[in-house]
Amino acid sequence: MSILLDTLVQGALKMGLELSQEQVGLFKEYYRFLAEANKSINLTSILDEKDVAVKHFLDSLSCFNVIALEDGMSLIDIGTGAGFPGVPIKIYRPGLKVTLLESVEKKVRFLEGLISSLGLRDIEVVHARAEDFGRDPAQREKWDRVVSRAVASLAVLAEYCLPFLKVEGYFVAMKGPKLEEELKKAGNALLLLGGRVDKIMGLKLPFTGEERKLVLIRKTGPTPGKYPRRAGIPQKRPL
Repeated sequence: MSILLDTLVQGALKMGLELSQEQVGLFKEYYRFLAEANKSINLTSILDEKDVAVKHFLDSLSCFNVIALEDGMSLIDIGTGAGFPGVPIKIYRPGLKVTLLESVEKKVRFLEGLISSLGLRDIEVVHARAEDFGRDPAQREKWDRVVSRAVASLAVLAEYCLPFLKVEGYFVAMKGPKLEEELKKAGNALLLLGGRVDKIMGLKLPFTGEERKLVLIRKTGPTPGKYPRRAGIPQKRPL
């Protein structure tokens, strides 16, 4: 597993991040648990050690290059899948209070097992759709940070994510290089939902040079209570 670990440590340094031995050990166990679980659950098509280190772990940690994620803050990862980016973020900043939201039960069971195997604390897994969870008054405007990676177009993602975010909090949408059209289509949604694009950061992943765009959206005002609309509607009829 030396390829995974060397790629992870050197790649993090290229991104201005330094991993402790304990953190490296947690990523090693994460890879082992993921590879084993993937034999029976379709979690990822990427299993090569170097690819996992770069395209899953380091890609997730790129959030630290665009926004402050400090101990004591609350963060929710919408549509986390196999735990990206929420679990790598938690490993790097263990003082964060993290919620992983996932609608697929098999993935929820995987995440619960992963958290137990890694011995992480102050991290919970919620089995729900974003539209349903976001309509619960107890969950609205509750988190300091919201993150989401490769879930939906930006207009749809805004409706999934902004209801959870505190006013003056930040949402990081992790996107590929082709962002311009999504941004145009998301303008109305952001206006309705109380969000504004604060910054767009382009970066290239270490070793592979693959391009990523991180869209930093600030919550400028409360999200109207009628959003998110019921399950399935945001995807069918984006704002």
